[in-house]
Amino acid sequence: MRKREPHVFLSRRYQFSASHRLHVDALSPDENRATFGKCNNPYGHGHDYTIQLTLSGPVDPVTGMVTNLADLDAFAAREMFARFDHANLNMLECFRDLVPTTENLAAEIWRIFAEYPHATLERVRIEETSKNSFDYFGASSLSKTAVSNL
Repeated sequence: MRKREPHVFLSRRYQFSASHRLHVDALSPDENRATFGKCNNPYGHGHDYTIQLTLSGPVDPVTGMVTNLADLDAFAAREMFARFDHANLNMLECFRDLVPTTENLAAEIWRIFAEYPHATLERVRIEETSKNSFDYFGASSLSKTAVSNL
């Protein structure tokens, strides 16, 4: 009988800076200001986002790792940093029809890292400010923790 390898959750943090303006063309200027407050500044504003990815998988019996962090970092550089670091989110194709809120950014980062081939994406957490963070567990399911807290 083969020994079953442990299944482990790995979290990795990344940081990038980006700007955005929260605005909906269909709303009046007053409605936009009431909805988005200072985040509706016509010149936009920026954040130093902290992204925490949680991935899982079996521990490789040879390397002792869920995934090679160099592979994960290279994927993050190519797929996330190249798109978002020092970008105006409003100008990106992925936000052409979406308000570039951090909620929508979390869903977009999920879409990107769901394609990472060496581990299973479990959660995307984005810290926008010291007061605001957002967790996304994928479109098709709520986390067991979130469901149990409903």
